[in-house]
Amino acid sequence: MTGNAITSLARRAKATYDNLPLPLPVVAAMAAGLLLAKVRPLPLPGPRALHRAAGTALVMAGVGLNAWALAERRRRSPGPFALERPEELVTTGPYAFTRHPMYVGWWLIELGAGTLAGSSWVLVTMPAELLVEHPFVLEEEATLARLFGETYQEYAGNVPRYLGLPRA
Repeated sequence: MTGNAITSLARRAKATYDNLPLPLPVVAAMAAGLLLAKVRPLPLPGPRALHRAAGTALVMAGVGLNAWALAERRRRSPGPFALERPEELVTTGPYAFTRHPMYVGWWLIELGAGTLAGSSWVLVTMPAELLVEHPFVLEEEATLARLFGETYQEYAGNVPRYLGLPRA
């Protein structure tokens, strides 16, 4: 492969990642959980069949939530879709229930993968990841507040940041 081909491939990979809402702290926490499970297994209590069923349900819920959120963002984006450069404040679909459905979706996937694997390490790595990730969420919200002003403030007052019931 030539240098130009590698550069082009790297640019395309970066463009794909930029529109793929996969936060690095999620990747790091999942990798840490897998490594810890190999080095020092810490099995979940209960039957494996229950782990498999619950883990599969959580992964499917997370994938579904992420797909719904991405579809809603794409549907509401005029012109080329750029996840990190919103042109409109999306408040419909899953965004009517949580201001950050893609983060919640990834957390469900992560929790589901750990449960599916039967590892308790996800219960250790996930809270640490959430502490690392929360400042990024606050930064995103500050950007949205600058971009959309009072409209965003009203939205934030009515829709929970992560989980909970929307406030009417």
